[in-house]
Amino acid sequence: MANTTVTGALAIHGKNPQFLVETVIRNRIYESSYWKEHCFALTAESLIDNAIQLTYIGGVYANQRPTSFISLLLKLLQIQPEKEILVEYLRADEYLRALAAIYIRLTFPAVEVYGLLEPLLKDYSKLRARDTGGYSLTFMDEYVYSLLTEERLPLPFAQS
Repeated sequence: MANTTVTGALAIHGKNPQFLVETVIRNRIYESSYWKEHCFALTAESLIDNAIQLTYIGGVYANQRPTSFISLLLKLLQIQPEKEILVEYLRADEYLRALAAIYIRLTFPAVEVYGLLEPLLKDYSKLRARDTGGYSLTFMDEYVYSLLTEERLPLPFAQS
């Protein structure tokens, strides 16, 4: 169960939602200690506790090691929480909000994406971002703007 999508999950863009994350990165997430210790048997409710402990956003760092942020995103793709739950995530802590925002951007139709994420353009809270170059500082409005306008997302995702 730890590496499979929930039964009855909807296909996103015609494929298994987990396949939105590149295969190499997905396999590294499955092999990471964070995934094995913290993401096993998570539900939409218990994921909140892990997301609140996040201290940065990002995909991979160092030698393609997955961050806890992308691990939780993959878990969200597995469990596919309901829209109402995601709306509540958008009202929570800034890192849970960032996690919900990128999940919405990946899986929802364009009209809903803009409807749900545009209010976050008025959120100026600070976010730490981690990538192969180290840490950097960004703001929620900049992050959401990049989600809404850039074709290629700032994390390692498979090309559609």
